[in-house]
Amino acid sequence: MPKALIDLFYLAAAILFILGLKGLSHPRTAVRGNLLGSLGMLIAIVVTLLDKRIVSFETIVAGLVVGGLVGAVMAYRVSMTGMPQVVAVFNGFGGGASALAVGAALEEALKGGFVEEISTQFTFAAASSALIGGVAFTGSAIAFGKLQRLITERPVLLPGRHVMNLALVMICLGLSVWLIMEPTSSLPFWLLTGVACVLGAMLVLPIGGADMPVVISLLNAYSGLAAAGHGWVLNNSVLIIAGSLVGAAGFILTALMSKAMNRSLSNVMFAGVGAVVATEAESEDIYAGRVKSASPEEVAMLLDGCRRVVIAPGYGMAVAQAQYAVADLTSLLESKGIEVEFAIHPVAGRMPGHMNVLLADANIPYEKLKDMDEINPTFRQTDMVLVIGANDVVNPKARDADPSIPISGMPILNADQARSVVVIKRSLGPGFAGIPNPLFAADNALLLFGDAKKMTMDLMTALKES
Repeated sequence: MPKALIDLFYLAAAILFILGLKGLSHPRTAVRGNLLGSLGMLIAIVVTLLDKRIVSFETIVAGLVVGGLVGAVMAYRVSMTGMPQVVAVFNGFGGGASALAVGAALEEALKGGFVEEISTQFTFAAASSALIGGVAFTGSAIAFGKLQRLITERPVLLPGRHVMNLALVMICLGLSVWLIMEPTSSLPFWLLTGVACVLGAMLVLPIGGADMPVVISLLNAYSGLAAAGHGWVLNNSVLIIAGSLVGAAGFILTALMSKAMNRSLSNVMFAGVGAVVATEAESEDIYAGRVKSASPEEVAMLLDGCRRVVIAPGYGMAVAQAQYAVADLTSLLESKGIEVEFAIHPVAGRMPGHMNVLLADANIPYEKLKDMDEINPTFRQTDMVLVIGANDVVNPKARDADPSIPISGMPILNADQARSVVVIKRSLGPGFAGIPNPLFAADNALLLFGDAKKMTMDLMTALKES
């Protein structure tokens, strides 16, 4: 194909990417935005395959078939509660694929392939892609392991980890300089990729499950930057644009998530929040003789007298896959003339928008999902807040100015200001921040101990009988 025509198609694909991102900014246009972005990627792939430099069509078709089958099986089998793990896997595959593809391009260039000259731009972009792609690959693998509970969700704080990480960074920089200054061998590239993979694991291991939304967003940005570096290596404009868009969007979302937690990104990455869990004595000081357990029948009696109920979902709802039972409870309450809304904290769950995705999957109208800034002023006019599987995002200790409290200063849902609070929780165990929650011992709070899905269904049964 003529280069001018290829560039024209690439421009069209880039415009579709931008329109797709714009559409994803609102639920009403999200599906259309997703389709526009997919169309742009389809155009980019087809045009690239028609480029005269692409010759291995058999290998490409085989990859498409295998990848398509794997992707279809994953999409069909994964539950909505497992979506954070899928995002982590995709981030890792994206970063790893970019690094490997750049390595293949470097090997081809050293053999006198389609690259006429191994320029400084080529080697600099190759080093960047290897470093960022390696970090994204293993960092995402560790994030997946934590989310899937294959490894502990608590921070793993290795002795001297900061010194080891600094040493790994210096080694990566040294290998990058070697590659740029002497582009006659692929050895520094592959060594750089390997060290970057070790660095990625070392960076994510000390981060706890509560900070996974920020980590996933950051790793998404890394995978985009790795793809952009791949684009510079291949001199492919659409790949540079797509990678840059993903990288920028990921960094913006990371900043917004950190702001929602009132913490800096460095604190999220290096503070090891959640490593220290409250002792029994500390929990006893808050809970002893103050926690009031209730039955579904007792809570049903309270609900009968309510006019407005706010449901605050958290990770426990996702684990129990209780979103469909919550949707049924919402319909039942509304049939009794009770107004129901949902309070969504920005970092509730394990990825940005986790609660929104789960509740939308259960056909909860998006208009009922209120973000923290919108719902907080209304809690004083709320008869009952039903907290389902949330902990740290409703913990009043966040209002304390004590720097020893991991969530100090983090904006929370002001559930404790409601007339009554009912918390569905398996036990009094601390959240991922590792601290007790005074809300559970508040005068206006009752606890329903048990699985979120079972307790919600029991509560519906009690309501129907009341």
